[in-house]
Parts: sequence; C-alpha cells; structure tokens
Amino acid sequence: MCCGTQGHQPGHPGSCFGWANLHCGPCFSTKEEKIAWLEQCQEGLQEAVKTVEERIAKLKKDK
Repeated sequence: MCCGTQGHQPGHPGSCFGWANLHCGPCFSTKEEKIAWLEQCQEGLQEAVKTVEERIAKLKKDK
C-alpha cells in the first residue's frame, strides 16, 4: 500500500476504519493485496458487529 499512515487526518489510523480511507484510501500493487486488505477489514468489522450486539443485549437485559 502506498499511502500507509501518511496523508491521513490526525487521529485516523491507516486502517479500514474511520473516515480516513475516504480521503486517502490504500493503493494496491496487486489484486491479491487488495483481497488481503479487504479480508482484514471484514474480520475487523465482524468483530465490531459482535461487540455492538453484545452491548445491545446487555442494555436490554439491564432494563
């Protein structure tokens, strides 16, 4: 990836999360690099969904 963390807004890591990628998305040399990056994003998003679901369940339980 050519961009890394350079050029990102302050406080925005060079990852698939946050608004940083809308401003400075990663550049890929190969199709395989793009696939690997998207798979990493997918894993992170799945973990985030699980965390949100757990928080919702806890809030509903605490009523």
